[in-house]
Amino acid sequence: MQSGDAEIVVAGERLVLLPERAVLWPRAGTLLVADTHFGKAAAFRAGGLPVPGGTTAEGLARLDRALDRTGAGRVVFLGDFLHARQGRAPATFQSLGEWQRRRATVDLVLVRGNHDRGAGDPPKEMQIRCVDPPLLEAPFVLAHHPDPAPHGYVLAGHVHPAVLLTGRGRQRARLPCFWFGAWGAVLPAFGGFTGVAEVAPAAGDRVFVVADGEVVEVS
Repeated sequence: MQSGDAEIVVAGERLVLLPERAVLWPRAGTLLVADTHFGKAAAFRAGGLPVPGGTTAEGLARLDRALDRTGAGRVVFLGDFLHARQGRAPATFQSLGEWQRRRATVDLVLVRGNHDRGAGDPPKEMQIRCVDPPLLEAPFVLAHHPDPAPHGYVLAGHVHPAVLLTGRGRQRARLPCFWFGAWGAVLPAFGGFTGVAEVAPAAGDRVFVVADGEVVEVS
């Protein structure tokens, strides 16, 4: 664990929560990433909305940082790798393809989510193994939707969780978070152009927010 990271033990396994909005599972040498939504900005532009570009490059640079810092040999994407079929733009796939070729030694797995059904799988040239959920890797159930499962502790995405923090002087900040409950956890959306949904953790849940390059547990 490095400066800015946080650590939690669930189901007997140590997980490291990264400010890059990813989770390292050290024993498996695996990074877990949820909701990259690559191509979302391109899909918006295809629909006539003038949103800025560069979101794919920013996300891949952040993924590079997480891989370089952790030395992980595998990345498991917990659904919604691509945002929509309209976002399957040549520039998006060029960036993704160049990144994959640079990271050819990293094993890539996609556990399909709801957006992947509409957007389609990544190009075969990217060598991403695509599977339907859930992916069972004891003690975890790797999925997209955060639903209880009988086979283990669920690690999922889909929700894009965030919590609202308030401070003195009516200061308010809505921050993306890692949310750990009794039967499973929800990872923050990895994509930088995804939006967030405010969640209401139950008593006993643990919440870690991502702020200013750090992961910090909050009550």
